[in-house]
Amino acid sequence: MPDVIFYEAFEEESAAIRAQVADQFEAVYTYKTIQEEGDTIPPAPIISIRTQSDLPLAWGGDVALLSRSAGYDHLTAYRAAAGRPDIPCGYLPLYCARAVAEQAMLHWMGLLRKLPKQIAQFNTFHRDGITGSECMEKILLVVGVGNIGYEIVCLGMALGMFVWGVDLVERYEDVEYVDIDEGLAQADIIVCAMNLTERNRAYFNYERLSRAKPSAIFVNIARGEMSPPGDLLRLLEENRLGGVGIDVYDRENEFAVILRENRSCEDSGFVAVRTLSKRLDTIFTPHNAFNTVEAVERKAAQSVEQILHFMRDGAFKWPVPD
Repeated sequence: MPDVIFYEAFEEESAAIRAQVADQFEAVYTYKTIQEEGDTIPPAPIISIRTQSDLPLAWGGDVALLSRSAGYDHLTAYRAAAGRPDIPCGYLPLYCARAVAEQAMLHWMGLLRKLPKQIAQFNTFHRDGITGSECMEKILLVVGVGNIGYEIVCLGMALGMFVWGVDLVERYEDVEYVDIDEGLAQADIIVCAMNLTERNRAYFNYERLSRAKPSAIFVNIARGEMSPPGDLLRLLEENRLGGVGIDVYDRENEFAVILRENRSCEDSGFVAVRTLSKRLDTIFTPHNAFNTVEAVERKAAQSVEQILHFMRDGAFKWPVPD
């Protein structure tokens, strides 16, 4: 039996991890999720996933879990479902803040400049209806100012934007914090960068986002559970938002497999996502914000550091909070 199995490890990531592992421990790699592999018993004592694998509840007493992600809500939920708060769980809080922040910027810049519509009109070379906007002096509202949110704040400031933050904990002295309702009423760009909790599911629902300016652009690079796709579709159809950029999806563990296997699905949430993704006022990406050369290298190094720390000390260097 290998020491570790890395699920959801795409080609570039696998190569980077292999280079870091060398001969320090034995590992197996697969691009598939646990459910796609069909594993029913733990294939290794240390299980490493990202965010799309369904962890079998029966594994709870037999494995240590390392998520190669900056979020850990899925591990907290697994501990609760398994009734095992003692399951060793680790994550990678530091590797991708800049990469995700730049992806958020990519989304809002593309939507400000009507990039999907520009691309669609290339073949006719028509410039009607594709006059975009500059981001300088626009109001950027960052909801959730943690490691990633603060990087987004810094990028916005560097672009000459007026940047406001919303957070329960005001960690940064150079961030101007505002109330969510005040921010929504004035923001040109709204970025969701919150950690997912049971309290903020569906936070950016129809009722809340309908308080935003009709021209506002909404971007979610955090967790899809915080922005119901049916609500986003309704807001766009009613011209209550100017654009939507999404990199994360509700029930992503199911949705990703459906897309990879090119299966049909009549679930209303999945139908809403597919409908949204075809619009010219949206930019949808496949949970790829973390994926830069630099971040993948950091992730590989920190994953191996976590595993070696656990193998040596019986605990992860960056454990999931109790």
